[in-house]
Amino acid sequence: MIHAEVPTGSGAPSTENARTLERAIGGQVRALRRSHELSVSDLASAARISAGMLSKIENGQISPSLATLQAISGALSVPITTLFASFEERRDCSYVKAGQGVVIERRGSKVGHIYQLLGGMLGGEVVVEPYLITLREEAQPFSGFQHAGTEFIYMLSGEVIYRHADQTYHLHPGDSILFDSGALHGPERLVVSPMSYLSIIVYSRQGS
Repeated sequence: MIHAEVPTGSGAPSTENARTLERAIGGQVRALRRSHELSVSDLASAARISAGMLSKIENGQISPSLATLQAISGALSVPITTLFASFEERRDCSYVKAGQGVVIERRGSKVGHIYQLLGGMLGGEVVVEPYLITLREEAQPFSGFQHAGTEFIYMLSGEVIYRHADQTYHLHPGDSILFDSGALHGPERLVVSPMSYLSIIVYSRQGS
């Protein structure tokens, strides 16, 4: 089976290449086999195919025929459509209109930092939290933030001296900073207020 190369602007692997139909079916077959507590040999024997072929199917190395998939689904006592379930699963998409981000109470809220959550995904192994953070005239500096993951900040307006661990950075509009958010960080001095910046926090869902 031939798969077209789909270029991405970032140079990252495309979704089409990373998750082919064969890999989706293979992963589903493996998960169902394990849930039935069957070995590769057990399922292959029940479906009347070779263990080597089943192994290649589970690893997404070959494109099985419908007859083979029907034999496997029959051996697992599930509808054949079940084998396609993970490929057809719904993809999350979050859309927020301008000015409608949900205001979130976070640690910095106590010192006048306003957090607007701009989106969220329900599934996946990685959590991405995009915030629009606004610091008004009366806001107070606070450099004691610390949490799991990685954070990216893009300065939109105003100026701030931003601390990360033992270093400080003078951020102007258009400046950005990417850092390990396990170290203490935050705006140490508000140079020009009010100010706003985009903050994107990324961390593993398993570790949350």
